[in-house]
Amino acid sequence: MNFIIFLLALLPIIWLVIALVVLKWPTFKAAIGSLILCALLAITYWKMPFLDMFSAIGEGFAMALWPIILVILAAVFTYNLTLKTGAMEIIKQMIASVSSDKRIIVLLIAWCFGGFMEGMAGFGTAIAIPASMLAGLGFSPLFSCLVCLIANGVPTPFGSIGIPTVTLANLVGLENSSLAFMTSLQLAPFVIAAPFLIVMATGKGPKALKGMIPVTLASSLGFILPQLAVSYFVGAELAVVVGSVCSLLLTILMASQKKSDPQYEMKIEKNSVITVSSALKAWSPFILIFCFLLMTSKLVAPVNEALSAFSTTMTIYTGNDPGTVSFSWINTPGVWIFLSALIGGCIQKAKLKDFATVFADTFVQMKETMITMLCVLATAKIMGYAGMISDISAFVISITGSFYPFFAPWFGALGTFVTGSGTNSGVLFGPVQMEAAQALQANSLWIVALNSLGVAVGKMLSPQSLAIALSSVDSKGQDSKLLSMVLPYGIGMILLMSILAYIGNMIL
Repeated sequence: MNFIIFLLALLPIIWLVIALVVLKWPTFKAAIGSLILCALLAITYWKMPFLDMFSAIGEGFAMALWPIILVILAAVFTYNLTLKTGAMEIIKQMIASVSSDKRIIVLLIAWCFGGFMEGMAGFGTAIAIPASMLAGLGFSPLFSCLVCLIANGVPTPFGSIGIPTVTLANLVGLENSSLAFMTSLQLAPFVIAAPFLIVMATGKGPKALKGMIPVTLASSLGFILPQLAVSYFVGAELAVVVGSVCSLLLTILMASQKKSDPQYEMKIEKNSVITVSSALKAWSPFILIFCFLLMTSKLVAPVNEALSAFSTTMTIYTGNDPGTVSFSWINTPGVWIFLSALIGGCIQKAKLKDFATVFADTFVQMKETMITMLCVLATAKIMGYAGMISDISAFVISITGSFYPFFAPWFGALGTFVTGSGTNSGVLFGPVQMEAAQALQANSLWIVALNSLGVAVGKMLSPQSLAIALSSVDSKGQDSKLLSMVLPYGIGMILLMSILAYIGNMIL
């Protein structure tokens, strides 16, 4: 009987898997179906009153709209505006012209710049843009996709100004910076390993590391050490942004001191001379985002506290033990990103018509993602309030017992594999992880963070990630070939993550 209840509670998620993987439905349609199925199950089997069910949906919609959808729109709008003004071409050229060593070029574009794009915008931009840049420089399309998929996994929990981690923390009632630091701590070995894997993939084996260990290690440590510091002192929002920028600067510094290796040299065409003025103009929206978010963070307590006063807290759910939903009307990343984009666009001489056109195009581009977010958050809220999450976790714990932490990252990987989103994975399985931690009397931060750890693998292998990568290099239809290339990396990482998860839980 417990197994039947477990299956019924899991049906909305099973439906997502079938709709996306078997029926090949678009994600937003699958998510709508999942919400409808979840609502029907909650009303019929779990006897949830209609009013409670609708108010749970309302709470999910509210959480999705502010701040998640706001950040998504703002981040992608910023990127699209830099495309419109031509600033992105200058940024691309600056990064590609640092070195003629193809191993360093791949590190700079796939790892450093890819990490920056994930931290700023996410939602496929961190795969599509670097992959197209590498292919444009002469690398093979499938190789370009492979290294960008490897590079994109570990920054994903902090993508789009930290939205996956911030959302997960809010959903399960954990403190943002505490969860961000724990997630960064768990990811640290894999962040260090990723650049080495990228260099070896570039040279087709460990021999490619010859003469590259100092540069690669600088790229690794330059990423994770600032990420750990920012996670601890500020929170999730700027962790990967700061990490990727530091990694970029350190990699450039180390590359400038490295002797060229003829075996790995490639010719790079320089289209035009880039001045300091044109470089600052190109980077201006991203510099402003960094400054605004830093100045309004907890590091600048007086500003943070003053702006935090402009917020509203309300209760939406009408049933027992309702949660509260807080809305920060000024001091929220989406507001600052939009403001940065507007100021940066003016610096780049964008016209009023450009702003309007880019925003309209961005809204249309992201409408399916927004529908997905609304439905997934609403589904998660119904599952939580109806008791479906509790039934799932109770069954899984009864089967796995003290070995549950070993399997915890697999939930995160599955959620991201199915939905293509670290945020959606956290929303679907974060409450399950929290319930499991409480039932096992384990460290809640450690167990919940394991969901984000698994997200790194799910992102690399997700059908959506593969499709985005291949479409960016004009190689559609080679999904199975690309999957066979990246799968060994994914399998190796998830097994190591499971071992880390189990041992870490024993220590804590």
